[in-house]
Amino acid sequence: MKIEFSKFIFWAVFLLVLGVTIFACALMWHTGDTSGLAYLIPALFAEFATATGFYYWKAKNENRIKLLKKHKLDIDKDDIER
Repeated sequence: MKIEFSKFIFWAVFLLVLGVTIFACALMWHTGDTSGLAYLIPALFAEFATATGFYYWKAKNENRIKLLKKHKLDIDKDDIER
């Protein structure tokens, strides 16, 4: 079974964020220094929020097209770009 590219991006970013967060927590626990969190956490979760937004935007458009086809309605360019 082939995974959709958008799902691959979503899960890759999620696993990267999870891995870096766990590594950062372990390193902070070991060193006692939390100064890196001020830069690391916002950057990681901003990327994850972007990937999530893109994935849901794409899914919304795909579902709109599927519903239009199911109800045998004409699909025009405006229906896809909303």
